[in-house]
Amino acid sequence: MLHATIRLAGCFGVLGFGACGTRATHRRPGRDGVSPLLKSWLHSAASRRPREWGLGASERVGARSRPPAGGRSQRVLGCLLLVLAGIGVAAAETTWPTREGDFVLRDVHFQSGETLRELRLHYTTLGTPVRDAKGHVTNAVLLLHGTGGDGRQFLRPQFAGELFGTGQLLDVARYFVILPDGIGHGKSSKPSDGTHARFPAYGYADMVAAQFALVTRGLGVDHLRLILGTSMGCMHSFMWGENYPDFMDALMPLACLPVQIAGRNRMWRRMLIDAIREDPAWAAGEYKDEPLAALRTVSDLLTIAGSAPVYLQTMLPTRDAADQRVAENAKALLTMDANDILYQVGASRDYDPSGRLEEIRAPVMWINSADDFINPPELGIAELQVKHLRHGQFVLLPTSTQTRGHGTHTWAAVWKSYLATLLEESAPRPGAR
Repeated sequence: MLHATIRLAGCFGVLGFGACGTRATHRRPGRDGVSPLLKSWLHSAASRRPREWGLGASERVGARSRPPAGGRSQRVLGCLLLVLAGIGVAAAETTWPTREGDFVLRDVHFQSGETLRELRLHYTTLGTPVRDAKGHVTNAVLLLHGTGGDGRQFLRPQFAGELFGTGQLLDVARYFVILPDGIGHGKSSKPSDGTHARFPAYGYADMVAAQFALVTRGLGVDHLRLILGTSMGCMHSFMWGENYPDFMDALMPLACLPVQIAGRNRMWRRMLIDAIREDPAWAAGEYKDEPLAALRTVSDLLTIAGSAPVYLQTMLPTRDAADQRVAENAKALLTMDANDILYQVGASRDYDPSGRLEEIRAPVMWINSADDFINPPELGIAELQVKHLRHGQFVLLPTSTQTRGHGTHTWAAVWKSYLATLLEESAPRPGAR
């Protein structure tokens, strides 16, 4: 039986300000064994995973230290999404001791029935894996990015500078941090590589399965201390918890809801998709020049979806300042790729973890921001869904000058006290694994 309480979390001080978040806490005692439904699903998944993801086929893994940056289109799109979400890109990226590589799967079968001869999964890592006496990795952390982003977005000062340094919560001298680029993102395989609209119509199920293959087969990690995901990565983290319930010690989803994307959230995404598909210049994905009219609509929709009203009112206090920001956003249109955006936004069509939340075994610290246009708190969805988590806490951060709307997920100073609580409460007992 579930026991639910809703209370005001303790105030926390960050960046010289105080704030209180509303936290709903729900815990249910764990059950011994595995439910028949979960056993059936695990058996089914195990039987089809080698075929779908080529895990018995030829694989190639390569790693290198700090390679050249990726394609201009993906970098600009990522920067635009970060600016629109209020994350900001003005601060210089700290130089971290990273390694980057590619893990390649062959003869990949997607949920759509389409296949790809070779799927490249790019990744960045920090730190070194530590193994116990039985050879199990004990210090791996998986960070999952949002739509249009890539793993390197987590190296920005507002995230890495708060978490990766000496003595900090995810100190890379202690943890092995994995930053994958999802299918269709960053330097992983994507439509703009040359297949255009002939690229397989991947969904979130495909992306999560590919991440699992990268972590286990590509990097040799058999357990994760933590999965932290932002936006799309937030949604993926719920799927990880359901699909691989014993694979992680803790989950921290940031900025999402564990239900099918519907209502206004689906509407603006559909508007974006239709704007691209219905622009004659898109040419069924075989354009020579980008469909700029469609991309202008994309920019406008992303501006609204990622906006943080209090922050933007503070930063753009005059009409001219606001107009200038719109003009700056428009400059990024010239280097966007319409097919990549189309696939990235469309991939959420298969997302709906709501029916299996009770299968998540790991403790969950789930955080949204009250000024998030994409996941508005007035829907009341989070308070209902958290009741289905065995060990789940939902925190709603109040709107302030420090929150960034949907992009609050990457400003670690605002929520890192909750990460500290999660790591403490989920610390493995000696000899438990």
